[in-house]
Amino acid sequence: MSSTLSTARNNAVPPLKRIVLHGKYETIQMLSNGEQLVLAIVMPVIALFALTFTDLLDGVAEQRIDAAAPGVLALCVISTAFTGQGIGTGFDRRYGVLRMFSTTPLGKAGLIFGKVIAVLTVLAIQVVLITCCALLMGWEPRLVGILPSLLFLLIGAGCFTALGLLIAGTVRPEATLAITNLAWILLAGVGGVLFPASLSPDWLQLLLYAMPSAGLGDALRAALIDGSFHFPAAIQLLVWTGVASFAAVKLFKWN
Repeated sequence: MSSTLSTARNNAVPPLKRIVLHGKYETIQMLSNGEQLVLAIVMPVIALFALTFTDLLDGVAEQRIDAAAPGVLALCVISTAFTGQGIGTGFDRRYGVLRMFSTTPLGKAGLIFGKVIAVLTVLAIQVVLITCCALLMGWEPRLVGILPSLLFLLIGAGCFTALGLLIAGTVRPEATLAITNLAWILLAGVGGVLFPASLSPDWLQLLLYAMPSAGLGDALRAALIDGSFHFPAAIQLLVWTGVASFAAVKLFKWN
């Protein structure tokens, strides 16, 4: 018996490899889901073209594409980390997938880290795709703002993943589907993502400046248009990330 247990331990997959393999599985699931693929790839590309070839962002930057690209990158974060992850996790929870994985050697922590890997992988694909399209359309981002923008993309991914898991782990899957899709539409339209909060009516600006969507959008625009680091947005996103993560850990129900 002892030799059998010893052999099993020796043949066991290392924890890090388990997490990487689960991250690969989650990534494939996200990219093979038609609805999530539309939200992650198709809609951001459409938004990029629409904002570039209309006058909606006139006055924000010298070229429309310079103002459009940062907002679309922020939209990619929300599409993948919030809407996509929220919907996927909600239905995994309903059908017992989360409960099954949490009882395997992967464990709950491994399951969460696997989802983080999936979000970052899909987000990387989105960033490369949007960047290539924008560059071909004449985008000229400030080089000094590239590193800050990458940092804000990572913080934003953490923030909206936590918010997505909070919703997916506390309400029914059908409600998660409705809430995350509706939130995506509202945040994209009037949430300070594609359009700077300063363009909104005065009565709405105070609310927008308190939202993580506006913080992420304004931070990316500041970095890639002006080459500056938006400290208030960084603090805002970190606070939202901390609060959402704490709430998700406390309230998340695995089944």
